[in-house]
Amino acid sequence: GGPARVYGSAGTGKTIVALHRAVHLARTNREARVLLATFSPALANALRLRIRQLIGNEPRIGERLEVHSMSSIGQRLYEANFGKLTLATPARIREALAEAAAAVGAVAAVPAIGTRKFTPYFLWSEWTSVVDSWQLATWEEYRDVKRLGRKTRLPEAQRRTLWSIFEKAKASLAAEGLITEPAMFARLAEKLATLKHPVFDYAVIDEAQDIGIPELRFLAALGANRANALFFTGDLGQRIFQQPFSWSSLGVDVRGRSSRLRINYRTSHQIRKHADRLLADRLADVDGQTEERGGTISVFNGVAPEIAIEKDEAAERARVVAWVKARLGEGLQPHEIAVFVRSAGQLARAESVAKGVAVPYVVLDENVETKHGHLTIATMHLAKGLEFRAVAVMACDDEVIPLQERIEAVTDESDLDDVYATERHLLYVACTRARDQLLVTGVTPGSEFVGDMVKQLREREA
Repeated sequence: GGPARVYGSAGTGKTIVALHRAVHLARTNREARVLLATFSPALANALRLRIRQLIGNEPRIGERLEVHSMSSIGQRLYEANFGKLTLATPARIREALAEAAAAVGAVAAVPAIGTRKFTPYFLWSEWTSVVDSWQLATWEEYRDVKRLGRKTRLPEAQRRTLWSIFEKAKASLAAEGLITEPAMFARLAEKLATLKHPVFDYAVIDEAQDIGIPELRFLAALGANRANALFFTGDLGQRIFQQPFSWSSLGVDVRGRSSRLRINYRTSHQIRKHADRLLADRLADVDGQTEERGGTISVFNGVAPEIAIEKDEAAERARVVAWVKARLGEGLQPHEIAVFVRSAGQLARAESVAKGVAVPYVVLDENVETKHGHLTIATMHLAKGLEFRAVAVMACDDEVIPLQERIEAVTDESDLDDVYATERHLLYVACTRARDQLLVTGVTPGSEFVGDMVKQLREREA
């Protein structure tokens, strides 16, 4: 009767389960209000369209079933209870942190924990993973918090320096009337705990592996320990945004109420097998729950992925252009093809491919979605939840994935495990967006992760 979770690797139908669960709850509980939420506005829009298809002849169900991104439902409920809010953008927060660090003379070009100087990346990561996520308000709270998922050891002197930076950044944002998203969810959670009647009777959350501490606290308050109030779908192998943390410590315990999906409906056997090389055979969360990666079966076969590390960017561009042209020549439409890169810094390489093919294209961001008749270009973070018949994952270069900036920000070797894990997850997410055909490219010497996939190819050919 408590919170429940369904998990499975990419393509096993987790989103379909979430859709049908939400409709079932609304259909069988005629007075209930149901929330179906997911990670991004684009994914929420896609869910909304599919919900309409499921309840086409039952419009009254739609009146009680709402579909939102986590951020949008948070903003809507916040403004309904507290009035208008202005969220601090990531860019403004980074700016506030940089200004505060400069003011206390604690900026470093490279990691230098022992000298009480910190890189911008480390400051941002410590802010998002610890200070803002846990909504730490005092020096004592920061000093005593267990920095779960942050393995870099920080003596008290270094923490004091950091806290002085975070205090200044907090004050700067507050002076401008800005609130962070975690603060929004924290205040909402407090409000929900005081309500006699729930805002939603049930909540179904897709892509739950990237729910953060603030969102989970909000959902725990929303569910308020009611039977079957919370239902999650997700895959630890696709966790790309959040540091791991204990769900049970926040009142959401799905141990003993988790089920696994084993049949892959989206991705060919060949693509799935190669992508699986990027992940460990078993993944575990902080609460000790494990997800086995083996035993998943694809329902169809296809061609083996193509993997190519070229001598330079020009050669890589030519390879990807020829590949996309070949797919179009086989009858695929532009909107059935996507090109993914690790970060915004590589988007120009993907755009040069679209221009070389002379095909219309769209570059995704938080507000731009896929478009009929247009090839899709996006960073790997925005690939989550999407599906295409053919996918090219390019610019898989050394120092691009895993991202050198993240590695350089590490000040303790044990932190490297988390960096490498989420970077592998990113490439896994990108590769498993492909249904039928996959191309992975880079420039020599290429990403070490691509080496794992090449090893799979060689073993197959041996």
